[in-house]
Amino acid sequence: MIDLKYIEKNFDEAAAKLKKKGVDPQTLEKLKTLFGQLKEANSALEAAQAEQNSMSKLFGQYKREGKDIGELKAKVDANKERIAQLQENARKAEAALYEVALAIPNFPDDSVPEGKDEEDNVELRKVLEPRVFDFEPLEHWALAEKNGWIDFERGVKLAKSRFSVLRGDAARLERALINFFLDTNREKGFEELCVPFMNNAQMLQGTGQLPKFEDDLFKIEGEDLYLIPTAEVPLTNMYNDEILPESELPVLMTGYTPCFRKEAGSAGRDTRGMIRQHQFDKVEMVAIAHPDRSDDVFEMMVQNASDILTALGLPHRVVELCTGDLGFSAARTIDLEVWLPGQNKYREISSISNTRDFQARRAKIRFKDGKKNKLVHTLNGSALAVGRTLIAIMENYQNEDGSIEIPEVLKKYM
Repeated sequence: MIDLKYIEKNFDEAAAKLKKKGVDPQTLEKLKTLFGQLKEANSALEAAQAEQNSMSKLFGQYKREGKDIGELKAKVDANKERIAQLQENARKAEAALYEVALAIPNFPDDSVPEGKDEEDNVELRKVLEPRVFDFEPLEHWALAEKNGWIDFERGVKLAKSRFSVLRGDAARLERALINFFLDTNREKGFEELCVPFMNNAQMLQGTGQLPKFEDDLFKIEGEDLYLIPTAEVPLTNMYNDEILPESELPVLMTGYTPCFRKEAGSAGRDTRGMIRQHQFDKVEMVAIAHPDRSDDVFEMMVQNASDILTALGLPHRVVELCTGDLGFSAARTIDLEVWLPGQNKYREISSISNTRDFQARRAKIRFKDGKKNKLVHTLNGSALAVGRTLIAIMENYQNEDGSIEIPEVLKKYM
């Protein structure tokens, strides 16, 4: 969550930063009004409590002087009732402010390029040259049909649209990719975890999926549980409401999970093939870092994801997201986009973000800095999205007859 104390003290500066991320000015004005209401409610409460303290001190004086305390007692009792109501007013004002604040995104870093959408993102570099084909490369769904790798029709029959079934070598390749990603991440110092694929609402609020993105989540009816949209949720919240020793930072974690998303805001986009599914596999990296060293961890995570793509022989580019394309929790994000020759374009395959202390404030993740408890920085990123990597291998390693080669680093897993 955003730092409310910072916003209250530096409202115009904070508002300017949030406008870069597309926050509605009316929301900011509402926030300003709620700050005023909370301040007013707290002032009234403090005045009543001060009056109560003053009157309470008079009891001893009245008794020493032989005065009747009946009238004083009546005033004290009446003020107690007034204080109870003022406490409730302050609680409601704080809750109203908190509710609005939970739906406000993180501040972008000052270094993030300004822009409205993905068209304004900045390419930092390209890695590996795309292969030059001497035939017209096919898209992955055409290759899937030739090889019997992906059964879209039965995926729809078993569930609904945007579900699919991997068959034979495609299913084996999916499993090989998961193992390769996890092994690589583990070699880089990430601890491997196997986590629940369902989390409660408090955990999803901690990483920023709730309350703003509830429409994108699959909820378990009758339970305080949701299918996770990404392993970022359980991995980050491993330390929800905990205080870590500074010596343990950074905590590096990786895990494989299926991910479940309604994709409510993507109607009509990538309806064909496996680019945008309601269920997909992903191997995630998450880091809990010291605020002074989170930038170094961020660069390491970006390089790790790029190294995996390079090891697979997949051309890709590294892109810095502009302010308008940043995710809700992110202060800075770098995307890796893999080359898909069938589509003749680069497509996102990994998104790596530093959320600074935004998630840590919501999830109460702290570290012990001497005698003080301070908020950590949390980072997350894909290494990698498995289905999209499978697609990239299909398109980049296809032969003219439609057959598909297997990258050398995966052969031991196959």
